[in-house]
Amino acid sequence: MSGSPKRVLHQRGFTLIEVMLVVAIIGIIAAIALPNYMRYQAKSRQTEAKASLGGIFIRQMLHRSERMRFGALAEIDFNLAGGTNRYTYRSGAAGTAGGANANVTTGAAADTIAAVLGPVVAEGSTTAWNGSTGFTATAAANIDNDPASDSWYVNDNKVGLQIPESDDTQG
Repeated sequence: MSGSPKRVLHQRGFTLIEVMLVVAIIGIIAAIALPNYMRYQAKSRQTEAKASLGGIFIRQMLHRSERMRFGALAEIDFNLAGGTNRYTYRSGAAGTAGGANANVTTGAAADTIAAVLGPVVAEGSTTAWNGSTGFTATAAANIDNDPASDSWYVNDNKVGLQIPESDDTQG
């Protein structure tokens, strides 16, 4: 059979146009899906702040029923659960009385549990404080590394857990 002609085999595969078309389709799908995924991820991180502030509210109410005043985070024995804390939580300093002198947001006078991941860009406008007549605790973080900050608060009337002071997921 040495004299038989060689058969030309049909080569199978993708053309460059077909590969480029598939890559373009995948790129379009990723461009649509990725921002939605990032927004969903940020919303799930906000649940962390709301749950922690809800825990602070409960601990503050228990502390008030025992001692007739609201306390600092350390006084009410509040500890963050888990190791994925992204927010900075603030309350009034220990031993402060209610009123204008108790309003603290930064510095050594603030009772603060700091975030593990990333800096807080802005605190929002609500001031963290506590005293005999009420309390306000705040949570703030930059949860998606953009200029916007995500800020939440809770007070003795349980106001502030439904609508954020500033929402980092809207940008």
